[in-house]
Amino acid sequence: MKIDLHSHTHYSDGHLTPKELIDRAHNMQVDVLAITDHDTVNGIQEALDYQTAQKRSMQIMSGVEISTSWHNFDIHILGLNVDHTNTQFLARLDQQSKERDRRAQQMSDKLAKVGIDNVFEDAKLMAGVGQITRAHFARVLVQRQVVKDFDTVFKKYLGKGKKAHVKPQWIEIAEAITWIHDAGGKAVLAHPGHYDMTTKWLKRLVAEFAMAGGDGMEVVHSHLTPERKKLLADMASEHNLQASSGSDFHYPNRWTELGKNLTLPEQLVPIWHDWSLAG
Repeated sequence: MKIDLHSHTHYSDGHLTPKELIDRAHNMQVDVLAITDHDTVNGIQEALDYQTAQKRSMQIMSGVEISTSWHNFDIHILGLNVDHTNTQFLARLDQQSKERDRRAQQMSDKLAKVGIDNVFEDAKLMAGVGQITRAHFARVLVQRQVVKDFDTVFKKYLGKGKKAHVKPQWIEIAEAITWIHDAGGKAVLAHPGHYDMTTKWLKRLVAEFAMAGGDGMEVVHSHLTPERKKLLADMASEHNLQASSGSDFHYPNRWTELGKNLTLPEQLVPIWHDWSLAG
């Protein structure tokens, strides 16, 4: 089976609608797709309704990617197979949305002080139905030709210590895990191979995530070297964490594709081992 448990729609920082994402996943012959937008499940029902209407065999998994803070690092925790209608869960995610708006407004205020006005308003328009993210700010600045590309936006304005950076006030990892478990899901450490930290810090992160009650970690995700995959697999085994795989797909590009190169190492227990999956 081709299983991809990490993807985004325009309800956060992805470019595709839920329908477009599902059509693309179908064309890529994905069997199970989790939609995991940042701090929102707003696109899940739309996706489920569309998939039901299409009468395709691909299964849609309800998910979310929750932002957390850990020792000055922004760490993302996936909630997989959550109940996207759980009222307590929705109220908790709304807290995250309000924090996103607060942070975005402060970033806009800082940009205004260096002569770049009304970015919040334009970023909100660009986000549309979705959560406002730094990616929307970056797209606005590139579109206005303030900078040439995304990398420059973060190096000059939005990255840590830069002119318009605002430290987010996210919840702690343990709280995110509780939210996910209360909504009936499994908590998975997202893209651990991509955090800008030393191996020593990464090992500490995985250990503390496991001690906090985390269920699994992404062992396979985009752009990992074989050496990095082995390191993550060894960490998962050491801490008895189940393994997940996901493309972290946001939009069509030559580097990342739905369902591509996501095979898990055979010695690991997949996060979906006790789910009822067709195929």
